[in-house]
Amino acid sequence: MDSDQIAGKFKDVTGRAEAAIGEATGDRDTQASGRARQAEGKVQDLYGQAQEVIGDALGDTTKSAEKVLHSAREAVETGAATLTKEVNARPLIALLIAALVGYVVAALMHGSSNGRR
Repeated sequence: MDSDQIAGKFKDVTGRAEAAIGEATGDRDTQASGRARQAEGKVQDLYGQAQEVIGDALGDTTKSAEKVLHSAREAVETGAATLTKEVNARPLIALLIAALVGYVVAALMHGSSNGRR
């Protein structure tokens, strides 16, 4: 329960009491003031409830996004560690693979620029 809900409930209760006093004494102004305060309290309480629901929904979304990010980070770290280990174990093969990838990328780029002419 957030502060708007608490304040809203307090205004609602005090508004009811004020309206009851106005009814008991026959004072229409006090009665109207109490009903207005009661309505204000109900609106503030509903606003607090809406904030709570939205906050919960955003919190769940944030938690899900954090889990996905954490999983992705772990996958990247694991992949990087594995790649580092393999490169250190077989540096010549890693160099040949890197050269081959560079050649393929250059061929693709050169081939796509020829197609534009």
